[in-house]
Amino acid sequence: MSYQDSMTFQDTGRKWRTEIIAGLIGYLTTFYIVVVNGTILSETGISLESGMIATILASFAGTTLMGLYAKLPLIIIPGMGINALFAYSIVESAGLSFQEALAVVLVASILFLITTFTKLGSLLKAAIPESLKHAITVGLGFFLILIGLEKSSLIVSGEQTIIAIGDFTSPVFIVSLLTLFIAIFLFMKNIPANFLFTMVAGTILAFIFGVDPTGKSIHLNMDHILFFPSFAAADDLDFWLAVFPLTIILIFENMGILHGQLHMLKRQNSYSKAYKVTACSALLSAFFGTSPTVSAAENTAIIASNGKTGRTAVTAGLLFLATLLIIPWISMIPSMAISPILIIVGVLMAQNLRNVPLDDMSEALPAFLIVAMIPFTYSIADGMAFGFIAYPIVKIAMGRQKDLSGILVVISGLFLFHFVMKIIGI
Repeated sequence: MSYQDSMTFQDTGRKWRTEIIAGLIGYLTTFYIVVVNGTILSETGISLESGMIATILASFAGTTLMGLYAKLPLIIIPGMGINALFAYSIVESAGLSFQEALAVVLVASILFLITTFTKLGSLLKAAIPESLKHAITVGLGFFLILIGLEKSSLIVSGEQTIIAIGDFTSPVFIVSLLTLFIAIFLFMKNIPANFLFTMVAGTILAFIFGVDPTGKSIHLNMDHILFFPSFAAADDLDFWLAVFPLTIILIFENMGILHGQLHMLKRQNSYSKAYKVTACSALLSAFFGTSPTVSAAENTAIIASNGKTGRTAVTAGLLFLATLLIIPWISMIPSMAISPILIIVGVLMAQNLRNVPLDDMSEALPAFLIVAMIPFTYSIADGMAFGFIAYPIVKIAMGRQKDLSGILVVISGLFLFHFVMKIIGI
């Protein structure tokens, strides 16, 4: 072997090692989603085991597809905020069953997929004001914060108020508070896989303080790995009103995340393939039994680790699949170890508030209605409705009708129609 061939072989080996290590780092950074998303899905009536299996399979399929087809080092996982919309708005608030909610995911994902092959995506992006897009993200963030505080018992129902701070003498409160402070410290120190270490620390603290884990050790059961969406509620207005916000969030969140990550990778020419992969992965989620997947925000850790090709994504995808083997153990992680992650992710999403033009009341007022009403109504769809209905009212009142697009007016009208139907009891 010549000296030049030897150097080429060594360079290839180093590249492979770099890609595999980047995939491992990406996996460890996003591993938390298996437990967190599984826990949120279990609120819909399915078992924690089924929720974790669905999360693993969806993450494996989407991430591997991204690596093999788009040849990009990006991990695809169920989106935080979107899973809250699925569990708490579509299932609990709208009253749809789990299989009917999966049908909502399927329809929304098909519409999302259509935007990847047509100009519909760019039309919607241009029609919806930026202030409302950012407000939806902020509202989702505050909703996650509320859920995290509630599940950790840091806030409870008050006797004379809607909510109140929890019982300081409760072991659950103490463990939750300590875990939250640990999570904040690890996150601010930018410790790799800080969410994973947070769950470990919370589990250990729960054991030390004698808190009974909310999770139980379970045996892996792969009898039900595929679900079939039910369209039994397709003739119900609530079904279609659930489709709209999910579609909007899927389109805007993936557009924004992908543009940013591909810019960091200097691979903007790969946007079309990456966008199609995220749409196909979201569609597959409906059959795996989970809320839709998106490109993970934690992909920045992969990029920082010099992951550049699809080998990184395939490595992370295979690691997700291997996670099936440790489900019996990770199912024992208590909610106190998971809640701080919801809170921190919620804070990160709430940072989008800086993008709302607060000096323009015609933009700020509808945006703040969305931000406030999503957590206060415990419904993402209803929270969005307040802002979308208020937007044209404010613009017309200020004589700025030119700021309104036809698509936005139609969307606002649908939300208003939904409220009218509720008022008259239909």
